[in-house]
Amino acid sequence: MAVAPLSAWPWENLGFYKYLLYGPLVGKFVYSRMQEESPDETWCLHILIISMLRGIIYLLWNVYSNMLFLTRNRRIIQKGIDFKQIDTEWDWDNFIILQALMASMAYYMFPFFENLPLWNTKGIIALFILHVTVTEPLYYFIHRHFHKNHFLFTNYHSFHHSSPVPQATTAGNASFLEHLVFSTVTAVPILGASVMGYASTSMIYAYVFVFDFLRCLGHCNAEIIPHKLFKTLPFLRYLLYTPTYHSLHHTEMDTNFCLFMPLFDALGNTLNSKSWQLHEKITCASENKGRVPDFVFLAHVVDVTSSMHVPCFLRSMASLPFKTRLFLLPCWPVAFVFMLMMWAWSKTFLVSFYYLRGRLHQTWAVPRYGFQYFLPFARDGINKQIEEAILRADRIGVKVISLAALNKNESLNGGGTLFVNKHPNLRVRVVHGNTLTAAVILNEIPKDVKEVFLTGATSKLGRAIALYLCQRKVRVMMLTLSTERFQNIQKEAPVECQNYLVQVTKYQAAQNCKTWIVGKWITPREQSWAPSGTHFHQFVVPPILHFRRDCTYGDLAAMRLPDDVEGLGSCEYTMDRGVVHACHAGGVVHSLEGWTHHEVGALDVDKIDLVWKAALKHGIRPVSSL
Repeated sequence: MAVAPLSAWPWENLGFYKYLLYGPLVGKFVYSRMQEESPDETWCLHILIISMLRGIIYLLWNVYSNMLFLTRNRRIIQKGIDFKQIDTEWDWDNFIILQALMASMAYYMFPFFENLPLWNTKGIIALFILHVTVTEPLYYFIHRHFHKNHFLFTNYHSFHHSSPVPQATTAGNASFLEHLVFSTVTAVPILGASVMGYASTSMIYAYVFVFDFLRCLGHCNAEIIPHKLFKTLPFLRYLLYTPTYHSLHHTEMDTNFCLFMPLFDALGNTLNSKSWQLHEKITCASENKGRVPDFVFLAHVVDVTSSMHVPCFLRSMASLPFKTRLFLLPCWPVAFVFMLMMWAWSKTFLVSFYYLRGRLHQTWAVPRYGFQYFLPFARDGINKQIEEAILRADRIGVKVISLAALNKNESLNGGGTLFVNKHPNLRVRVVHGNTLTAAVILNEIPKDVKEVFLTGATSKLGRAIALYLCQRKVRVMMLTLSTERFQNIQKEAPVECQNYLVQVTKYQAAQNCKTWIVGKWITPREQSWAPSGTHFHQFVVPPILHFRRDCTYGDLAAMRLPDDVEGLGSCEYTMDRGVVHACHAGGVVHSLEGWTHHEVGALDVDKIDLVWKAALKHGIRPVSSL
């Protein structure tokens, strides 16, 4: 397929190595510092600093846009940001590199950029006048032409509009030709003020940063400018656009072409007639509660490092399965401070959302970290947080709330029974999702397996797995030191199946068994008792270490959401894109089926197959089948 000239970026195949294009600037500055006779090339340092700070401005705006607990009622376009958009905008910062290179060329071409003063008031005035009289109208006419000309729109500008939900990074996501043209147009005020002899270092910094700030404002998809400001000072609506104003351009595309000043849309008769009314409607609606989710997955933070794996920090990293990344280590102290702040003041908050068959599904996070669940003095506080989240969901009309991982810990709240017993009139259905988790693990075990070794046998999942397998006439060696607990589980099995449950107290007992089901964390030494070729199925958090190279390890129980899921743009912890923990999927099934019972406490073994078939019916598939 033919590519239009200058539509692709020259360095689009370099990946992360594109940042080496800053290398000559770094080298020139370092060389000037090392060589005393060489002139001080501080202009290189200024370009590098400006480029870095520009990237930070866009990232901070993205952080704000994706802080759903702050912006959920101010969002203009209610769709979620999916993986496709995130991938499309992955190289959004190409234009910063381009403009750094253009700035370097300008320094060599125009001698008046040498030895600039720190401040010049006349330069600021000249800059403002040139922006209003040259850049604004020129940008308007060029932008409008990119829309009206079929060739230009199809081959160049449509790429910018391929993002359905504007974000700060969307502002920089455009073709190479567009940024060449618009960079030239926006450079006019700086060049003009410099030609007049009024340029200053602060003028350049101020113009670039204010320009980027306003670009991000228009693309942030969260209305922050109060409509009362325009009612008090009506003329301001023609001098400053709003996020709502520019979002209309992205949804309807044939209006609102201005850079920052709607005045030029008014003069060009392209001002969308709904601009002010929609702005007022959205700002007034921000006082309401917004749409009520049908389903809520109540998660918690795993640890300090994984707390940075959220859309409101680095959206691009959250769109990939979590793993420790070295470049994030400098942010660890900041994340640690946020942990302390959340421990002291925070309440359950909204993290992400997606739509499934017209239903709104949200993930809320309890502001507690994994290690805190094992602190005896923190137990009551955690249960209070979970209880308040359940009561809030009940109050606003949520139909199903599913408890994740440690939020349903048996020793913490009896797998959710504490809340259901304490509040018998709950309308929201509380679900631990462990029935589907058990189904996932059981369906991963080959049908011809005749013997398994099970750790964590006395947990909810372990008990259900053991009873289910013995009913399939599979011999289950249950690692447990409590004879009483073993006998209690054995009594629950049908009489003809009880002999298939065998209590063992040491790992040596499984030296000949190649199917291990791990529900309790085991050390590398304990793994060493498994024979070569063993497959470790597991339902333990955190997952066990992959110590044995001659063995295979299953992932945590998970399922892939249906293909018609919309607006999903973040990975759930270490899961692949579109894959969620089985307990999350279990809550989704509960919601789609419209079941009216609570799923808390002990698992009903007889419902394992029922839940599994319901999941498959709704297109929720096991990961292992893909």
